[in-house]
Amino acid sequence: MPRNIYDEDHESFRASVKEFVERTLVPRAEEMIREHRIPREVWLEAGKQGFFGLTIPEEFGGAGVEDYRFNAVLAEELAAFNAATASCFGIHSDITAPYVVALGTEEQKQRWLPKVVTGETILSIGMTEPSGGSDLAALKTTAVRADDGSGDWVINGSKTFITNGHQCDLAVVAARTDPTKGAKGISLFVLEAGDAGFTKGNPLDKIGQPESDTSELFFDDVRVPADRLLGPEGMGFVAMMQKLPQERLGNAIANIAGADQILRETIAYTKERKAFGQPIGTFQHNKFKIAELVTKVEVTQAYVDDCVTAHAQGRLTAVDAAKAKWWAAEVQCGVLDECVQLHGGYGFMTEYRVARAWRDARVHKIWAGTNEIMKELIGRDLGL
Repeated sequence: MPRNIYDEDHESFRASVKEFVERTLVPRAEEMIREHRIPREVWLEAGKQGFFGLTIPEEFGGAGVEDYRFNAVLAEELAAFNAATASCFGIHSDITAPYVVALGTEEQKQRWLPKVVTGETILSIGMTEPSGGSDLAALKTTAVRADDGSGDWVINGSKTFITNGHQCDLAVVAARTDPTKGAKGISLFVLEAGDAGFTKGNPLDKIGQPESDTSELFFDDVRVPADRLLGPEGMGFVAMMQKLPQERLGNAIANIAGADQILRETIAYTKERKAFGQPIGTFQHNKFKIAELVTKVEVTQAYVDDCVTAHAQGRLTAVDAAKAKWWAAEVQCGVLDECVQLHGGYGFMTEYRVARAWRDARVHKIWAGTNEIMKELIGRDLGL
């Protein structure tokens, strides 16, 4: 069925993203896998194209667009290329930058946002800790006032699985500022690369998404001035809960877009690949299987599109975002597994895009809150 959520402006923007992917990303795909990162010049080129400033106000160098559908178009086209680029760029502009826009003072926004827009400053967000996983309220990283009356904060602790962690110039970090208040004792801080005591681990050796720079962050008596506090003290957990639905929706958008692209490539493969004298797609089992996969993708896309429309109108709930996140991840992993099977032995070769996509997708059931946590949120909403 036709998708009805985009108009001519969105499709014109899509064409510009496609052109960027073909001109800038595709020629460097193997290099990014080999180097375990997206090169700085690629970030700068994406910044020149305006991809990082869609929702950042014009006075800070952005486009000031309030229509989330443009974010969705960007996520779809990047995910059709590969999951890692969609993740890294999404963490930068679609997940972390909104914290600065929403919570930052005018001085903070003037200081940081213009270079976020250009890609000169790469952002990461430090939520997940080695002992906490999806339980953000249990974080152990601490921030206490310096005892010299200066108003400075001293931060200690660590974060793990941080996308853009090794390359980041700024990190928005959640820390406990009052151990007596539980979730209400968590605040957000902005740390700058080069702050004394702030170190980054080497990129982690992951099963998939090798292009994504994912690292640990360590804080050893990192002293930062009072103006590095982002938003009101004690409101960090609330801010994270308010922003997580957009992160989870972004995941759902990328997941189903990635599945759709690989499925299209798989269908083309089954029309060309022959066995026993005929294209493998004409075998009844394969034909029925492909029919099932196409239907799953299209039905899931319809729900995700409704969530995109709701978010663009300011009415997406956290529960609906949770539904979209876990279901799109589940469908993506299932579809890609079948696509590998349809490729036969070639589907297990990393030179084939289907193998890489299958490997890269597995984490989507884990990050941004595990699928189990998403189901817990939905169950609670049902009064269970």
